[in-house]
Amino acid sequence: MTNIEPAPTIPVASHEFARELEAARTAALAAGEILRRHYNDGGFKVQHKGKNNPVTTADFEADHLLKEILHGGFPEYGWLSEETADDGARLRHERVWIVDPLDGTKEFIKRIPEFVVAIALAEQGVPVVGVTYNPIRHELFSCARGTGVLLDGAPARVTARNTLANARVLASRSETSRGEWKAYENLIKVDAIGSVAYKLALVAAGQADATFTLTPKSEWDIASGTALVLEAGGRVTDLDGQEIRFNQASVKLKGFVASNGLLHDAIERMLPQKKSS
Repeated sequence: MTNIEPAPTIPVASHEFARELEAARTAALAAGEILRRHYNDGGFKVQHKGKNNPVTTADFEADHLLKEILHGGFPEYGWLSEETADDGARLRHERVWIVDPLDGTKEFIKRIPEFVVAIALAEQGVPVVGVTYNPIRHELFSCARGTGVLLDGAPARVTARNTLANARVLASRSETSRGEWKAYENLIKVDAIGSVAYKLALVAAGQADATFTLTPKSEWDIASGTALVLEAGGRVTDLDGQEIRFNQASVKLKGFVASNGLLHDAIERMLPQKKSS
């Protein structure tokens, strides 16, 4: 196996999800090494699962390794991955791994270093472990319930901004290119960043104040980031303002809002079209 960077030491000696968190961090680093290798040498092939939905051989290789480490290490847990056929067996499990081996495939293909490995563990629908890893920028975001969030071994939290003016809100590159964020540009500072999971991790680490989308997403896009934002003191809801539950029969969500918590209500009021989307 390729040499993997050692994960930063977890400061909590023992907690309920210590084994799962360590496995998730190890798996993210290992899968990230696969992505970095393909990114650097360009030795991957691109396929298309549908319109505007590319997938690469790097996605599949990383997915295989993640399943080997996580599902292999915890065979009693369910498994949900973007690149693994879902047979519904996960619905019989209280604890389920939810992963995206390469979130931000378009950025990966274009050689924009804004893609991540995203891993979450959900227990009875609640994300209790979250690990997001950017292998090009060497950023490892991680948490388990009750441990706080770490960015490369250092504690991180959401911002304390309480007004929308000058709030840094992360947007989808494709959505901004379609002009879908123009209505908000006079109210907030809009920054286009690749990968939904990466945007959520940046909010959790206090590097942005919020992110949202009115475009449908899947559980694997947001599970790891939701765990991180919630553990960092922020808030994540669906477009109706409700807490998001994971490991559902349908993995699609209409969209979501994630913030430092203090800006959440103001952002929801800024989105009058959300309930009809």
